[in-house]
Amino acid sequence: MLRLSGALRAAAVPGLAQAVAVFSFTVVLSSQPARCALRRRHPSLSNSSGNCWSHLHPVNMFNSCNVKFSHSKALTSPYPGSHVERSQVPEDKVGWLIEWKDYNPVEYTAMSVLAAPNWADPQINDKGFSPKFNERDGEVERKSLNGVYVVENGRPRNPVGRTGLIGRGLLGRWGPNHAADPIVTRWKRDGSGGKIAHPVTGKNILQFVAIKRRDCGEWAIPGGMVDPGEKISATLKREFGEEALNSLQKSPEEKAELEKQLHKLFSQEHFVVYRGYVDDPRNTDNAWMETEAVNYHDETGETMDNLPLEAGDDAGIVKWMDISEKLKLYGSHTYFIKLVTEKRGAHWSEDPGPECHE
Repeated sequence: MLRLSGALRAAAVPGLAQAVAVFSFTVVLSSQPARCALRRRHPSLSNSSGNCWSHLHPVNMFNSCNVKFSHSKALTSPYPGSHVERSQVPEDKVGWLIEWKDYNPVEYTAMSVLAAPNWADPQINDKGFSPKFNERDGEVERKSLNGVYVVENGRPRNPVGRTGLIGRGLLGRWGPNHAADPIVTRWKRDGSGGKIAHPVTGKNILQFVAIKRRDCGEWAIPGGMVDPGEKISATLKREFGEEALNSLQKSPEEKAELEKQLHKLFSQEHFVVYRGYVDDPRNTDNAWMETEAVNYHDETGETMDNLPLEAGDDAGIVKWMDISEKLKLYGSHTYFIKLVTEKRGAHWSEDPGPECHE
């Protein structure tokens, strides 16, 4: 349960305080426990202990209801994969504009990050390391999807607020760590090719490509980290191919044909479901996760007919899954999927409760 506070509104990132109404009420985003680890083809995102802990929430951004969210998982202890306890941060002191002279957060960066792998930055005071925050820094994108963030004493500051921990934890980059989530959908059809409508709502049923994570056994959207120098669009296509089509195990000939079909799918009409900060237990005061979730819809179903699903990379199983409110996906993926049904006018719930639209 995420509660919007005046402190968080005051601490909003510059550029987000647009002329948009922000409603002050409690939003229930997910009742799922934070159980699922997110490896995302990135060593820093794996959990060697096997404990599933990643849980994403849209935060400090306006969704299609113009509702703003506060982070909560970024305040949980102990920190993932460690026994490190965060300093406790009261709800009314999360926002940076709230003065707190006694704030004394714990500092922690995992040994896997300090080992200086190619996906991680050096320590902030290392000789020769002069990161260009809030801009493209060589091949590394240090701009935030939420706008300009504050840099204080040489360290970037979490745009949503205090987390009770400084350093990078398990995250490789100081500042934003970018991921991408492709949501591939089609209409559910009968044997003759006609769209299948829900018997109660009369709305057509949408399906999406779901993977079952090897690491935690929960169903999820295929996704992954954005590599240095890589465009978000390329990440979306690459991760879908690797996780849902097992592209890494294909022969050169098969890869060439797969690339042709993927290009067709990812070049057609699509829309951005969500862009911005996500609440994640790995977040710290100086490093945080952001994602861009994009819906690629195969209206006729013909393109995906030529792309047989095959689990690969992090996926244990991959399949088309009917979309409804009964979905139990890890993290806030259910929330992303719900936004897609609103956009597509598809079935979601038998309860005709209030809906929100762009």
